Amino acid sequence: MNVIRVDGTQGRLIYGEIDIPCVIGRSGSCPANVKQEGDGCTPLGRWPVRGALLRPGRVTLGQPLSMPWRWTRTNDGWSDGVKDPAYNRPVRLPRPWSAEHLQRDDAAYDVIIVLGHNDDPAVPGAGSAIFFHIWVDARPTEGCVAIAPAEMRRILPLLDRKTMMEIVS
Repeated sequence: MNVIRVDGTQGRLIYGEIDIPCVIGRSGSCPANVKQEGDGCTPLGRWPVRGALLRPGRVTLGQPLSMPWRWTRTNDGWSDGVKDPAYNRPVRLPRPWSAEHLQRDDAAYDVIIVLGHNDDPAVPGAGSAIFFHIWVDARPTEGCVAIAPAEMRRILPLLDRKTMMEIVS
């Protein structure tokens, strides 16, 4: 098993010999059992890498990936509406409930690594769309883990179905 270690207090991501800066949620980290939708907190714990969502036209693959992945489409979203039956799952937009648009104007979601937080099963309100993605100007996220674009390009081909992300404080 490959483990990506994220030290939210130090702002460091360590993966094998790679030791780079990262950002987490604007509210820091919190125990996963108190995580709530919209709190800006990155949940502590060990989360499996479920797969990747890549933005066509902005990402090129130099080699095949060793995990499930697909290109995003213009109407792709991720439900963060606590009353949505598809809470914390990919959805098609438009939608009557709240959802994040996966093709953003900035580069944050050009590469999305979906983490297995609150998805087996999803508990409405316990946090959604906890991703590993590209940072925007090294600003804190809404609860995700983010790194520089060049570092994401370096790490992406190293990830596989057995990769876990461990978030510690």
